Amino acid sequence: MSHNQAKRNVHLNVFINGIGHHSAAWKHPLAQPGSELSLGYYAHIARIAERGLLDSLFMADGYAGTYRRLEPFTLFSALAALTEHIGFIATVGTTYNEPFHVARKFASLDHISGGRAAWNIVTGAQSAAHNFGRDEHPEVTKRYEIGDEFVEVVKQLWDSWEEDALVYDRSADVQLDSSKLHEINFKGSYYAVKGPLIIPRPPQGYPVLVQAGSSESGRELAAKTAEVIFTAQQTLGAAQQFYADVKSRLAKYGRTPDQLVIMPGLSPIVADTEAEAKDIEAEFGSLINMEQALKQLSQYFTVDLSEYPLDGPVPVDKSKPYGSLPGGITSRHEVVVDAARRDNMTIRQFVYRSAGGHGHVTFTGSVIQTADFIETWFKTGGADGFNLLPHVFPSGLETFVDKVIPELQNRGLFRTAYEGTTLRDNLGLTRPANRYSRVWALNREAN
Repeated sequence: MSHNQAKRNVHLNVFINGIGHHSAAWKHPLAQPGSELSLGYYAHIARIAERGLLDSLFMADGYAGTYRRLEPFTLFSALAALTEHIGFIATVGTTYNEPFHVARKFASLDHISGGRAAWNIVTGAQSAAHNFGRDEHPEVTKRYEIGDEFVEVVKQLWDSWEEDALVYDRSADVQLDSSKLHEINFKGSYYAVKGPLIIPRPPQGYPVLVQAGSSESGRELAAKTAEVIFTAQQTLGAAQQFYADVKSRLAKYGRTPDQLVIMPGLSPIVADTEAEAKDIEAEFGSLINMEQALKQLSQYFTVDLSEYPLDGPVPVDKSKPYGSLPGGITSRHEVVVDAARRDNMTIRQFVYRSAGGHGHVTFTGSVIQTADFIETWFKTGGADGFNLLPHVFPSGLETFVDKVIPELQNRGLFRTAYEGTTLRDNLGLTRPANRYSRVWALNREAN
């Protein structure tokens, strides 16, 4: 192991998602249904995460459907005032927004939080055209083209103020050196933006850029732009393949492997012993609407799972790579069916596990077993850390923080104090130079 590898720490983010990530969490006595619109609820979760020295909180978002979800900028601005160290990763889609608004809002959040903001860049798989006066939702290739241009505009707007544009020179009666503000005059295929932004450059230079996606387009966008990538991998082998593939793409963009933090999703159910953890899993499993769950999971197969015995094996043809689905759903098909193949699950076990992770890997076990799992993936090229999806809030997160974090610290795998004041500091990411600075120009010439 190299010196740099020895110094690496596991990075941990928590994905906040209403009551919890288990599909039946809202029915459990430990859950607090209805609290997902309460600031106090999220403040409590944020403080638990910060007590555990986690890197960040992540919030997904969308513009259609039946979400009971607060708007990320509003929530995170409030939480920034109630915390000191935890970072905030807000999902903001490029298809139904404007670059100028997004650049301004993230700059504001980064200033308010003292450099703890991050942008999860999505193009939006689900159509929200009907909510924005649009005729249609762009197809995937076009969405990525739009998204790529959108991000470039935002970055140029963040750079439109040089670091020392604000001078506040009382003797010369000068507040602002206007020569250090720049019109970007961007003209592309989809956007024309003059600039400059109407707020100084964010404390981090750019809020940390995050991307979630494992498609070919998603991998390439991550290699070009992202500094953190969330992904869904069900097996260590699949995780290692993804990790190696995406990291190998960085060089063509003049980037090094340590400039991208790869964090697969992990939904852990943890207790002092494996037996206790499995009891918790079974307890949550008993709350599942089995008929509904079997119907949903059957879409991944060529057969109807409800026609098979619950305690019999999942009907997977092991001679085929990923079950026997001929077409249709593909994005999570591999990871969902892989779980059943890997652990020789019964249909009941498959339903229990699938209810907890939305296609991300689930792990049920003791504190030691959970730490072993994390250490193995981390040390063998499967992950730089994990995006945690607790089965229920706040207790699922609290157990992880109070029991698993100390075990990871004992193994020298996790920090015992925050490394710095910004999210970039804590993730080990460098602050990007402003494109109007000499450093940026020299780096560009070098590459």
